[in-house]
This record gives sequence, C-alpha cells and structure tokens, in this order.
Amino acid sequence: MSKASAYAALDSNTPLKPFQFERREPGAHDVQIDILFCGVCHSDLHTARNEWNNTQYPSVPGHEIVGRVTAVGSEVKNFKVGELAGVGCMVDSCQSCGSCAEGFEQYCENGFTGTYNGPAFGGENTLGGYSDHIVVDQKFVLRISHKDNLAAVAPLLCAGITTYSPLRQWNVKPGQKVGVVGLGGLGHMAVKIANAMGAHVVLFTTSPGKKEDALRLGAKEVVISRNQDEMDAHLNSFDFILNTVAAQHDLDPFMALLKRDATMTLVGAPSEPHPGLNVFGLIFKRRRLAGSLIGGIAETQEMLDFCAKHNIVSDVEMIDIKNINEAYERMLKSDVKYRFVIDMATLKVA
Repeated sequence: MSKASAYAALDSNTPLKPFQFERREPGAHDVQIDILFCGVCHSDLHTARNEWNNTQYPSVPGHEIVGRVTAVGSEVKNFKVGELAGVGCMVDSCQSCGSCAEGFEQYCENGFTGTYNGPAFGGENTLGGYSDHIVVDQKFVLRISHKDNLAAVAPLLCAGITTYSPLRQWNVKPGQKVGVVGLGGLGHMAVKIANAMGAHVVLFTTSPGKKEDALRLGAKEVVISRNQDEMDAHLNSFDFILNTVAAQHDLDPFMALLKRDATMTLVGAPSEPHPGLNVFGLIFKRRRLAGSLIGGIAETQEMLDFCAKHNIVSDVEMIDIKNINEAYERMLKSDVKYRFVIDMATLKVA
C-alpha cells in the first residue's frame, strides 16, 4: 500500500479538509498516475454534500484527472512510465454484461464503479482525484494526445464526454441545426464540440450577457429563452437539441422547437423533477425526449482524440486545492467561466 494525500469531505455538513489514506500498489494490470490536474464537477459538490443521498464517507471527489504515469503492472502494454494519461468518471465495470460487451460501460447492468463513491449499486468506497496519485486498471485509463494546456484538458474527462456522447449518438452532421440549452460547464463544451462537428449551433440562455461569449465559443446564433418572439422564430426548425441545464425548468418551449422526428436530449440532473410535458407536442410531431449519461471508455478516447485534432479544451480557472470550498460556493452561483481545475501541485503545500 502507498500513502496518498488528498482533500476529503468527512460528512455532509463540514468543508473539505486535508486527508490521508492508502492506495493499493499497482497489480499486474494496473497503471499508477501522479495527478497533475483535476477538474471540479458539479457532481463533486452533490456527492460531498450528500445531495443525492448515496455518499460514502470519507469522500474524496474528482473524476476529471490528467496526470503522468509513474508505474505500470507487468501485463500493461499500452502505457509506459513518463507518459501522460487520464482517468474519467469510471474505474471499473463488470466487463461481462451486454452493455460492457458493446463498449457501453457507463450503462453496466451490474453497476459501473465510479472513480469516487464506489460502485453504482453499492459496494466498497472509491476515492477520487482530489489526491496526489491514483491506481487504475489499464482498461479504464485514457491516452492524452494534447501537447499543452493540460489543465484545460482535464474537464474533457467528464464535461467533454457528457456532451460529445449524445452528439455522436444522435448523429449530428455538418449543416444540421443544433441547439444547446445553457452555457455553463457542460454547455460551453457542447457549443465547441457541435461547432467542430460542422453544425449550425444556436445557444439558448436566460442571460443576455452570455451572448458575446457564446459567439466566441462557436455558436452562430444566441436566443434569449425568456423572449417569446425569439423563441417563436425557431419553431419546428431544430434537428437536435442538447439540454445541459441541471436546474428544474419547463421543457415544453424547447420541445416545440424540434422538427418532426427530432430529439432533445437531457444531460443535466436537477435535484427536483422537471414539470410535466405537453404530450400532444410529442405525439403530433413524433418528437423524442431522451437522456444521456457519460460515454464508454472507447468513446471517451474517441472524444479526447477528436478534441486534440480540433484543438478543443475547456475554458478553465485554475485554483489551489485549499480554495476548493470557496470554489464550490462560487460554482453554485455560476461564478466561473466555465470550469474550475485544481493544480494538484498545491496539495504539497496545502
């Protein structure tokens, strides 16, 4: 076992604080990674504060990890000491169910194992990326081909794949009209990726002040969703809408913007259910409302390679680990453009 330094939530009511624990030594199929950068996801906050009522304490959040390989097991073929590597939202799955066999480990029928907070259906706790190193089975380690700005690569491991996967699943093509609802940590990645796929991207926001940023990121149009005239101008016109908003809101105005047979996919997870849908709006246009989680390992690697090819990274604000609790409060106020990333070198002096 090796001693790891970290920041952890010890219960739901107190701030994260320095914490030490033991990691396993690398086994034959394991890769050990010294963590350089770890993105801060809203899921980290939900888990640290037990807002989904499933947190195992102590909780060391963090599943947007970029680091350098420091040791590999005897059976590891694809990673070498000194190389860059990434770890996303999963560190294991059953590897035997139909979903795993098809490369959809995120939908593992026996419950994938999260990088933190253990298996989806309960089991031994796992401790994540707000730590100095991590040991992961090689099947769940990802190659990083970006050459620089590695801190801004870290959020691709969650925010990037969460938005890339539905854009790929619903086969977004050049020239299609694609809507993105919300310009936050997820939404800004959706705009960048959909634009790189060749789509005509329209950003929906309640904040007029975000228009300039949305256009800079790749949107061709910005619609203020509280302006009925602006919304009505787009009725029945979208091939696909990706809704990234994690707060409860009325979905009907966005469903009305879809063409016949088009889909709106939700990737935000609100703490309260959305209001009921107008069923007739679905029936009479054969519209579809769908959901999407993250992506499997192969698709996550595909996303990383796509983003490297198109020079896509997240817009980030770097923080010291000692400022994580302040970052959580700012995140609740949407006071970040658009993703916090922890410089894990600061853990040594925290």
